[in-house]
Amino acid sequence: MKLNGSQILMECLLEQGVDTVFGYPGGAILNVYDELYKYKDKIKHVLTSHEQGASHAADGYARASGKVGVCFATSGPGATNLVTGISTAYMDSVPMVAITCNVTSDLLGKDSFQEVDIAGITTPVTKYSFIVEDVKELAPTVRKAFEIARSGRPGPVLVDITKDATAKTTDYTPQSPHSRDNVKPLKEDIDYVISLMEKAKKPFIFVGGGCVISGASKELKKFASLIDAPVCDSLMGKGAYPGTDDRYTGMLGMHGSKASNYGVSECDLLVAIGARFSDRVTGNTKKFASKAKIIHIDLDAAEINKNIVVDSAVVGDAKEVLGIINKKLSQKDHSEWMQHIKDYAKKYPLIVPDGFSGPYIIEEIYRQTKGDAVIVTEVGQHQMWASQHYLYKNPRTLLSSGGLGTMGYGLGAAIGAQMAEPDKTVVNIAGDGCFRMNMNEIATAVRQNLPLVEVIVNNHVLGMVRQWQSLFYGQRYSATVLDDGVDFVKMAEAMGATARRVTTRDEFKAVFKDALKSRTPFVIDCIIDSDDKVFPMVAPGAALDEVFDENDI
Repeated sequence: MKLNGSQILMECLLEQGVDTVFGYPGGAILNVYDELYKYKDKIKHVLTSHEQGASHAADGYARASGKVGVCFATSGPGATNLVTGISTAYMDSVPMVAITCNVTSDLLGKDSFQEVDIAGITTPVTKYSFIVEDVKELAPTVRKAFEIARSGRPGPVLVDITKDATAKTTDYTPQSPHSRDNVKPLKEDIDYVISLMEKAKKPFIFVGGGCVISGASKELKKFASLIDAPVCDSLMGKGAYPGTDDRYTGMLGMHGSKASNYGVSECDLLVAIGARFSDRVTGNTKKFASKAKIIHIDLDAAEINKNIVVDSAVVGDAKEVLGIINKKLSQKDHSEWMQHIKDYAKKYPLIVPDGFSGPYIIEEIYRQTKGDAVIVTEVGQHQMWASQHYLYKNPRTLLSSGGLGTMGYGLGAAIGAQMAEPDKTVVNIAGDGCFRMNMNEIATAVRQNLPLVEVIVNNHVLGMVRQWQSLFYGQRYSATVLDDGVDFVKMAEAMGATARRVTTRDEFKAVFKDALKSRTPFVIDCIIDSDDKVFPMVAPGAALDEVFDENDI
């Protein structure tokens, strides 16, 4: 059948199972939006307040659902406003397809109004960037974009379509979606890592975001039991292994627990699964797990020996690899080692300061949601408190910008998560500095009548930067004080949300309870001390076993 390019795009989205897109219209993409109006019963469009909000919402939708997130933007500044969100998705391996429209093909390269080479701009931060000038290439390109985004190590793909290609017609034949097969792990690699596991006396498991992406939670739980080892995770790995389990020791790295940091420093075998050994995890790479043989299981061969040189590796999907290992590995008993690590956890618990603080806020959110909420964060101190003090029982329940560290990510991502999971409680935890970045998306949440809860941990400073200034820069607070009288409650109310300000534990407890009952957006402005800090901490460049907390200071 004959369809124009905009109709073909809609049909291809339906082929791929897309039911929700996030975006903002403009001149170059008008043909697409006109067709989207006719498909509104099949594809829901969420109009965000800014294109960056659309990209973060598509990201949050993808992380919460496991499906490919989709965002739309027009040419020029509309397209470039997506770049931060695309980069965020790229760093955290989030499947997303960003669809932009450009000027007509005869105007390309002529500095036309709102023209920009968005495919060229995004090439370093996408798995692939396409530009479509011929309507005949549109359907194959869109299909390929979704295949690339979801296959192997997931990530964002950009499709830029010239305006004339959205208007011209061509033949269209429906197709079913498909993905590429993952790399199959080599038998000899698996046999070798099992031989290392069989010899280990003090094994430790380090879980990364790849375990969440692959859906390997069941296999991971069985593996931890078989090898009889403690388990730590990265920020991206939260929920892959239940934080409520007796083996779980907390996060590893700069703001990881002492039990995890000491344990990895002392172990004789470290099994890293779906992790990329970020600098925030390893600390001083020359001293990282220096007493251990290191096994790295990862789908992306490019990650092997990139940041940490390992003793053995298996390239393959975490779920598949662990499934094979579980069939071959004999039951181990490392009870003495396990008790040693449990003693660390008991001796060095996370501390909740007296009074109204970030850690208290997170733990009260956990108590009231019973650990069943989808928690979204911005970036900074509150992000670390949320990773430390909320126990994630299931994957896809902590959504946070780990790799890029994008301030302003959370509110858009929370909107996407709530669209993906309408029956779940979604809480976005923000700092006041991050909230300022994209607080206009409160209007989007109100327009969509979403029951999400926005908790602002408001210390009137850029908290994490101030913490570094306090500890390493002689308390010179350059450009980090935000005490300028901005009233977040009035701002949120002006956009149509319910909002409250709290300054005590009892106030927060009562107001958060009300927020959970609300069926519309609810903003809570929580005033805490400017000098509250995130502990434990490993100083930049230090080894993990040099971790310190407030008692050490």
